[in-house]
Amino acid sequence: MEIQKTLKEIVLAAEDHKAIDLSVISVKDLTVLADYFVICTGSSTTHVKSIADSIEKKLKEDYNIVPHHVEGYASANWILLDYGSVLVHVFLNETRQFYLLERLWSDAPKIDIADITEKTIEEK
Repeated sequence: MEIQKTLKEIVLAAEDHKAIDLSVISVKDLTVLADYFVICTGSSTTHVKSIADSIEKKLKEDYNIVPHHVEGYASANWILLDYGSVLVHVFLNETRQFYLLERLWSDAPKIDIADITEKTIEEK
């Protein structure tokens, strides 16, 4: 599946489970780690797990795509889902405020969520 479609499905799954402060940044010109970071917050460790589970379930059931690696699920303060070109960071609010990934990657352009959910990034 193309990167933009994967990104869209991740965003929609996070939105479906009421992810808070959903943000997407393009890091493709800044690192070889990934093309995009999806960053969102859950209101509790249960909510953080629910968001991560929703993303994993959607991609697995609909597209047979599983993350290359998952980190942090046991503690659920910060769950990282590695889909290769897209890294998903699901935070507990306190953890997100501590690490401030958006500030750390402040040179990365922020992608408008509406542009992801309504059309592909390349159609912009």
